[in-house]
Amino acid sequence: MSLLIKNAVIVNADGQSKVPQDILIEKGIIAKIGAAIKSDKAKIIDARDRLVLPGLIDIHVHFREPGQEHKETIETGILAAAKGGFTTVMCMPNTSPVIDNRSIAELVLSEARRVGLINVHPIGAITKGLGNQELTDMFELKEAGCVALSDDGRCVTNSQLMRLAMEYAKMVGILLIQHCEDHCLSAGGVMNEGVNSTLLGLKGDPGLSESVIVARDIELAAYLDSKIHFAHMSLKRSVELIRAAKANGIRVTAEACPHHFTLTDDALKDFNTSAKVNPPLRTKEDIEAIKEALRDGTIDCIATDHAPHTTEDKEKDMDHAPCGMIGLETAVGLVVTELVQPKVLSWPNVAEKMSAMPAKIMGLAKKGIIKEGFDGDLTIIDPKARWTVQDNDFVSKSHNSPFIGRELTGRVKATICGGNMVYQD
Repeated sequence: MSLLIKNAVIVNADGQSKVPQDILIEKGIIAKIGAAIKSDKAKIIDARDRLVLPGLIDIHVHFREPGQEHKETIETGILAAAKGGFTTVMCMPNTSPVIDNRSIAELVLSEARRVGLINVHPIGAITKGLGNQELTDMFELKEAGCVALSDDGRCVTNSQLMRLAMEYAKMVGILLIQHCEDHCLSAGGVMNEGVNSTLLGLKGDPGLSESVIVARDIELAAYLDSKIHFAHMSLKRSVELIRAAKANGIRVTAEACPHHFTLTDDALKDFNTSAKVNPPLRTKEDIEAIKEALRDGTIDCIATDHAPHTTEDKEKDMDHAPCGMIGLETAVGLVVTELVQPKVLSWPNVAEKMSAMPAKIMGLAKKGIIKEGFDGDLTIIDPKARWTVQDNDFVSKSHNSPFIGRELTGRVKATICGGNMVYQD
């Protein structure tokens, strides 16, 4: 099917079109961009008063399948991603069993192909079983379709093992993504260590547990001339270290999540386990540092860390409830409300952080830009739409979000992947 988007205000990372244009997609590829395009065979979509961005790309989601399908399946995760405007997502390996071998990676890809709709890429594990003891076969995982490797949820704390992982990954040509947490320092903390953890009588996780690993891996990357990507940065000190590393030419990239530039640890004052995440919500000072890092390019991209959990799991006490919140369906609204409206980021910056840079970091050709010859992946957004996050509106299988009841601005109106309309509001 051919698809013709009329009256599109196109937003790419390098700028926003001054006048509306038409976009013709044929056989999944952007065939033509221009004024008053005509096509007798194409389905027509009017994007008047909307912004059209390259399809959003999330390099950090948890779809839970295989093994935890009661929380999320690849199918329900894909539906949530499409509703959130995402045309490509990368699934973290902390499933059960772990994505640490060819067969599990191929299982994920097979189920994603069965569902269709959007592009799904598995991320393999760095160590077998996420055990921080023995490296996986990186060549095998890359051949099986893994686009990166991570022990997300756990950190590769063994420095010698991480050195070997970087050397091996450099030889294979695959990106490592680090979950930065020194487990000896976090020591089972359930929230940010500070005034609130003291007042609530809860064990705190100091920011030091994150920044120590950031500093170590920057040093390893510098010594080995290797790449490293830091997941879900939450701390002012981490940002300072990354900024200095980039200034020195070290090959470091980083992401931040909407909840880390939106919520502080005040969100846990009523023991709301939906706001229990890892790394934990930090302070206002940390939020401002994350925003500035997004503005100046220190943090390269925005990822959701979509982490579904059942109501039963999240109804446990703070010590025993699992970490994580869903994020795919609220990401655009939070970015517009917290970053675009306060003029932290422009719309071209949003296209950069949520599409162009994720595509570049993950080595995805023909994605992240609205350009003739590139994939027909588009996200159509109403930048002025006001809406309230409601529990019964989620299509994700889990509803663990601290943003329920919050009014947001900016809503996805349509998601187009490979020229196919996969979501329409």
